[in-house]
Order: sequence, then C-alpha cells, then structure tokens
Amino acid sequence: MARTPMIALHLLVALCILSSVRTSSSAPSDVDGFIGCLSAAIPPSLIHTPATNSYSSLLLASVRNLRYVLPGTTRPLLIVAVTEPAHVQATVVCGRRHSVRIRTRSGGHDYEGLSYASVDPDQHFAVLDLGELRAISIDASRSEAWVGSGATLGELYYAAAAANQTFGFPAGNCPTVGVGGHLSGGGFGALSRKYGLSADQVIDAVVVDAEGRLLNRSTMGKDLFWAIRGGGGESFGVVLSWKVRLVAVPETVTVFSIRRLRNESAVDLITKWQAISPALPRDLYLRVLVQNQQANFIALFLGRCGGLVDTMRARFPELGMTEQDCQEMSWVKSTVFFFYNTADRPAEVLLDRRNANYYLKVKSDHVAEPIPGEALESIWTKWLEKPEAALIMLDPYGGRMRSIPPSATPFPHRDYLYQFQFFSFWFENGTAALERRLSWVRGVYEDLTPYVSKNPRAVYVNYRDLDIGTNELEGNVTSYAKARVWGEKYFKGNFKRLAAVKSMVDPDDFFRNEQSIPPLPAAKR
Repeated sequence: MARTPMIALHLLVALCILSSVRTSSSAPSDVDGFIGCLSAAIPPSLIHTPATNSYSSLLLASVRNLRYVLPGTTRPLLIVAVTEPAHVQATVVCGRRHSVRIRTRSGGHDYEGLSYASVDPDQHFAVLDLGELRAISIDASRSEAWVGSGATLGELYYAAAAANQTFGFPAGNCPTVGVGGHLSGGGFGALSRKYGLSADQVIDAVVVDAEGRLLNRSTMGKDLFWAIRGGGGESFGVVLSWKVRLVAVPETVTVFSIRRLRNESAVDLITKWQAISPALPRDLYLRVLVQNQQANFIALFLGRCGGLVDTMRARFPELGMTEQDCQEMSWVKSTVFFFYNTADRPAEVLLDRRNANYYLKVKSDHVAEPIPGEALESIWTKWLEKPEAALIMLDPYGGRMRSIPPSATPFPHRDYLYQFQFFSFWFENGTAALERRLSWVRGVYEDLTPYVSKNPRAVYVNYRDLDIGTNELEGNVTSYAKARVWGEKYFKGNFKRLAAVKSMVDPDDFFRNEQSIPPLPAAKR
C-alpha cells in the first residue's frame, strides 16, 4: 500500500484534466449524468441505486444507529462500493461534474449517521463506501503499518499482534470502529495515556482531494496532513489509507474489572478516581463504567500483576484491589477483554465486523476540575435510578497525550482530567421510547453544566452530537460564523485553522454535511 499513489498514475492525469473544469455546486444534481459518468470508469456492479436489489442491504450493512433508518431520514441517491483508488477518484470527479455531493463511509460507527444519511430532506448525495479498502500491511522491521480506511480497529489489532505479540496500537476500546473515521477524529483509547492519540501515530496517508487528485504526505502539504489527523477527514477529501507507527507493548499485560454498588461507596470511589486517574503512571489506564446502579472500574496495566497491585495499593487503596482481581494475558487479548468484559473468547473475534443494531443517542463532555462528591451523589439520585438510565463512561486523560501541545493536531482537549460519555441505547421502536431516552441523556448533560468544561463546552468530535449545532449556507458555501457554534466545541482554537485549510483544499465546499468544516472567508484570513 505504500506504493498506492503510483497505481493509478495514468488515470490520475486524465482525471486531473477533467476536474480542472469546475462545475458550479449550486447547479441541480444531474443524477442520470452522474451514473453515466461513473459507469464509464467503474464496474456497474459496484454502483448500487435504490432500483437495485443490493441497495438496501449494503446501506444497512454498517448502520449502527437505527434512528437514521427511520422514515423521514434522507437516504443516498446511490452507493458506490469502491475496490480501488481509481474508483474513488472517478466518483469525486463525476460528482463534481454533475453536482452530486459525496459522503464517505468507512464501515464502522457513526453516532449521528452523517456518513450515510441526512436529516435534511433537501440534501442530495451519494455514499462512497470504503468497506473493501481494508488491506493491512505490516512492516515489522520498522514497526509500521499501512491500513486501509475500511479496516476496523479489531482487524488492525489482530494484524499487529499476528506480526509480533509486542506490537500494539493506541486506539479505541471497541473493535468494530472503523479506522478511517477513528483516526480522522483523533482516536482515544486504553494506550493513549502511554503513547498519545491514534492521530499522533500517523506518519503518512493517501488522500483523494476535491479535484480527484491522489495525494500522499509529501504532495498534500503540511496543512492538509495536519487537518486530517483529528479534524474530521470527510471535510477535506477522502482518506484511503493511513501509515501508522505501531507501539511496543509487553508480552504480558494485566487487566481487572472491579464492580462496586452504590452502597459499597461507589460515589466516593468515583470522587477519588477523578483526582488520581489522570496522574497514575502512564502504564496504567483505569476507566469507570456506571450502569445498572453500579460502578465498574476497569484497568489495563502494561506489566505483571504484582506491579499493578503495588501501584493500586499505593495510589488507590480505597478500591480494595488484590491479586485475585488480576488477569494476565497478551495485549491483543486485553482488547477482547475491554469489549466483551471477558478474555474467554479467542482473539479471532476481533475480525468480526458485525455489531448490534439499536437506537442510539450519545453526548460527551470534559472535566477540568474534580466534581464534588455531593454533586455526583445528586446526579446519581436524580438520574441513575431512573429505569431509562443509560451507560456513563469516564475515561482518564493525562500521561503522554497531555504532554503534546493542543495545537499539534486538531484534537484540542488534551489538558482535561477526563472525558465523559453518556451512551443511551435502546431496542424499543416508537416515539415514546425515543423521547424518553433522549430526555434522559439530555437531562444528565444539562444538570452537569456547572461542573464541566466551559467557554466552549468541549465535545469529542468522534462522538458526533447534532444537538450542539448544524451548518447553514451563505450563498453556496457553509457559513463559517454559524459553524463556529458547534465547531469550537469540537476544536476550540484549532477550528479557525481547519477552516483555513478547507478554504485552500476545497474552497467550493464540495465535501460537506451537517457538521463539516466550512471554508474560512477571505476577510478572516
């Protein structure tokens, strides 16, 4: 995959000539012309329209949030299931020529469905499905890998460990997350306190830009390379693959999962956890999951049980962790443990791309100072005892990710103590269930306002949340002034730089959705 930019060189020349003639994106979509243009460059079997039997099954194949298959959701005009870079180039060029916008889907999670659906009935778009671009090539001698955007984190973890049991990669705890979306949003997980974010490990990438050109790090320039590593890749082009640095993990790591009920001092333990978890040694990641009236403290330690016991006794004796709580295993098996809460399953489950479908609403937040125990007690009483109470995740920051400047990548939240995620999922259909669950997650979020991040309230872009704002057009480009309402929550001071990059690489705003980066107006540059 390192040679990908050379594969389509001859086609690239032709595509650049075609794409040099810009089509006004304000023109009405010419769907028939778009399909005809695609058919001249892409096998028809890869083009799925609502008239084909494969359309619905392909559309639903990687949908995780059933809210975005409900009536009233705008579906794509067609899906292009690409199998090589030239197909992506052709799709972008044809889309520009015939005024059909492109949304890119790597096949993992998408909390608000922006990669395959729209809440705006006036949107007309096609989906570029990268699910087949998921090759992984490991260079063990250099501790590096080329990874297709359509791969999942689980596939990357499995491939890294298969090459060498001491290879790991810092990324999310859910193996069915797509690499493309995860890296383009920053990428946080159990190894981030030791090694930084996923995006901090990216050393090259292959991108198709708004002109249909195939670029790598040396040809895209430092600004675009900066933007795609945390700024949401869908705003700037289509990232086909990523060259990443693999990190060193011990042959044996240790995990534990310790549950404490409310009457077992769960709130007091969480209160203490806030202060100590970001300051723990970088080899130790200790998260908390609050669900079903209990707090589950889950740890990954890059070492043996004895070292973990010593650290916990010295830093967090209140939890009462003992040697009996330890489970020693390989790092790759620890990724199974974090998702399934058991290591009894084989590592091959990481290759299973399937995921449960449910209705979902997620909100996230960040904490700069520990929340007082009485406030946590109040939140528990008011919200966690309700029958519709959902899952609350608390993930510690600190360590290596904090030592990297917030402007090094678009991800700006490195200085916080920890991150909240309010994860409400349900299986009941119907308006009543929807409203009850939405009310719960929004209510918790509102009540925490005095205790969390401020000016702006900080949100992790990989936990997309349309509640914080959506784009509006001025002329035929996204309004920068209106987008700041949501954009600075995701990116803080990095938002303006992202908009400046957008104005350089996609000034016509071809790649856009409800929360895509707008071009920076000339007056602001």
